[in-house]
Amino acid sequence: MKQLKTLAFIAVGFTICLGLKSCTQPSQIATQSTNQLQGKLVLTGSSTVAPLAAEIGKRFESKYPDVRVDVQTGGSSRGIADVRTGVADVGMVSRSLKDEETDLQSFAIASDGIGIILHKDNPVKSLSNQQVLDIYTGKIDNWQQVNGNNAPITVVNKAEGRSTLELFLNYFQIQNSEIKSSVVIGDNQQGIKTVAGNPNAISYVSIGTAEFSLTSGITIKLLPLNEIAATTENIQNQTFPLSRPLNLVTKTQPEGLKQAFIEFAQSPQVHDIVQKQEFVPISK
Repeated sequence: MKQLKTLAFIAVGFTICLGLKSCTQPSQIATQSTNQLQGKLVLTGSSTVAPLAAEIGKRFESKYPDVRVDVQTGGSSRGIADVRTGVADVGMVSRSLKDEETDLQSFAIASDGIGIILHKDNPVKSLSNQQVLDIYTGKIDNWQQVNGNNAPITVVNKAEGRSTLELFLNYFQIQNSEIKSSVVIGDNQQGIKTVAGNPNAISYVSIGTAEFSLTSGITIKLLPLNEIAATTENIQNQTFPLSRPLNLVTKTQPEGLKQAFIEFAQSPQVHDIVQKQEFVPISK
């Protein structure tokens, strides 16, 4: 009789477990949900956001081994176009969305500023907004005119479709057709390499990228703007006048793998990556 009671107790317990879809199932579900993400994400766009997104992607892949994150550059305009046509799952855009782009979904993952850079051996320590404008429109064409060396100025401009160009033009209230450029470059690294290799060059690039290059010993320097130092600290305290959000964009409200990646890119789990690349983390 005692044995029958024991068997009956086990049977009841087993029945209860089945009613709850097994006593061990919750832990199994948790394990599955941790590893259920799989597939490939294609991100295209801003050369400023790309290195950051690539590092976030590597950490995301380590968390979800069945996921691959493919990051390609080409400028913010490409990111917008590729998301709209379905070529990319997620676009990278280093500016706020324009009025004609508000049909897209935008998610900030960091913030950055745009700074004027010169070669570190250029004796010019600062330029007024008007002097920068006059240099880029050809009214000032020799460094001697702004207390520099007697040498012609090499004006480095960004190519069409680059968000840094759009922000630069908007801030200085000029058209691209007014700029008298000596060299037209694509991404930030090209601008930094051009200035580092030419003591008479001037360019404008991501402050985060420039600061990262400075720590690597690249021969450039950042100039203040409106007498405010071009630093990530001043971007964070919102005193630097030329700053921007770094965004991920999607065609519709993201779901599944896209949603998981974007939430991860906005989380404190990647703040160390954001700071390592000299950008300012977004607090959510």
